[in-house]
Amino acid sequence: MNKKALIIVDHGSKLNDANERLIGIAELIKKKNDSEFEIIAHCHMELAEPTISQAFDDCVSKGANHIVVHPYFLAPGRHSTQDIPRMAKEAAAKHPGVSYKVTEPLGIHDNIIEVILERARIQT
Repeated sequence: MNKKALIIVDHGSKLNDANERLIGIAELIKKKNDSEFEIIAHCHMELAEPTISQAFDDCVSKGANHIVVHPYFLAPGRHSTQDIPRMAKEAAAKHPGVSYKVTEPLGIHDNIIEVILERARIQT
């Protein structure tokens, strides 16, 4: 049986409050998830835990055999196009038989544009 996990990855921070925001994002995703992903996890690329490797290990320990890694970044850059894919590949190498994919970052999307306009309207 295919058990899919989704890992949301942000940059990570030395500030705990910043890192805790990703926990909130993961919780919102869990609420909106239509059960396509049996496991939703979060991690940080650097500066904080859980790391990408730790998140992979945790998902696999919960039975995941396919992991989707989403860089929670606005635009493509070195972290989302090189660092996170490399770290995901290294983490996956410890788990033969587990497949994974790294998605594009948030990028340009109508929903993001709507959020920007909504936030701007609140300030006017």
